[in-house]
Amino acid sequence: MRHRQRTEKLGRKTSHKESMIANMLVSLIRSGRIETTETKGKVLKRYFEKIVSLAIKGDNASFRQVVAWIRDKEAFKTLLRSIAPRFKERKGGYCRLIKSGYRIGDGAPVVIVEIVE
Repeated sequence: MRHRQRTEKLGRKTSHKESMIANMLVSLIRSGRIETTETKGKVLKRYFEKIVSLAIKGDNASFRQVVAWIRDKEAFKTLLRSIAPRFKERKGGYCRLIKSGYRIGDGAPVVIVEIVE
């Protein structure tokens, strides 16, 4: 049975989904907030929490796992130098979703994903 096993397919093949999430992670780290659909935002939040937790942990194996998702050197440096130390004492909840209405074209619910101060 698949109780409590949550996997969002997002209507894409696995390789496309992983690339999209990796690109969204880099955008979130660089700008601090992005606007996307609600489903993508929920998936992105889950991955971002994991990445920040690994960056806070700080050992070599954790850094390798972070590099596997954050494929941009500048974003990786930003994550390690400014974001991870900021959340050293925090147990979780590193980003938030703010509902911001519906998209004009297809009516999809839109959220703003931002890093918590």
